[in-house]
Amino acid sequence: MKKLITICIIALTFSSCQEQQKIAFVDNTKVVNDYQKKKDFEEKFKIKIENFNKKADSLQKAIQLEAQMFQSRATKMSQSKAEEEYNALVQKKQMQDYQLNNEEKLLQAEGQKEIDTLVKQVKAFIKDYGKQNGYTFILGANEAGSVLYGADKQDITEEILTMLNGVGSKSEDKE
Repeated sequence: MKKLITICIIALTFSSCQEQQKIAFVDNTKVVNDYQKKKDFEEKFKIKIENFNKKADSLQKAIQLEAQMFQSRATKMSQSKAEEEYNALVQKKQMQDYQLNNEEKLLQAEGQKEIDTLVKQVKAFIKDYGKQNGYTFILGANEAGSVLYGADKQDITEEILTMLNGVGSKSEDKE
């Protein structure tokens, strides 16, 4: 009887050591790029960028027009008056460039912040998905080659995307 119990304990020990770990991988780039919230953000952000570019072009054209008008008037002005107006025009152009540069930086920062937030959401979703579905590891495949090979059946990218976009559209419907 003791031998039977010992054999059972040994068998259980070996079988527990042989427990399979559930491992999968996700194509990070594809998940983030095909995340519907990211696509929606990019569409809205594209409009902001177009509006910024229109404003910048409009300001550039206005300053060019002012410069042309100055050139036509400058020949009729005294040198000191021409220099004064020229310096004022240069200063106005510099202030305009400074303002546009600051607005562009703010726009870039806003875009990067939103992308970072979306990436964090994707990572959190994948982590929760892994926990809920009993995965030991979910690896991220990307251009850098963090997963050099993975069997197609271990690639859960499409499943993650389907669920992620499904979750996103449900929460957007409630808003």
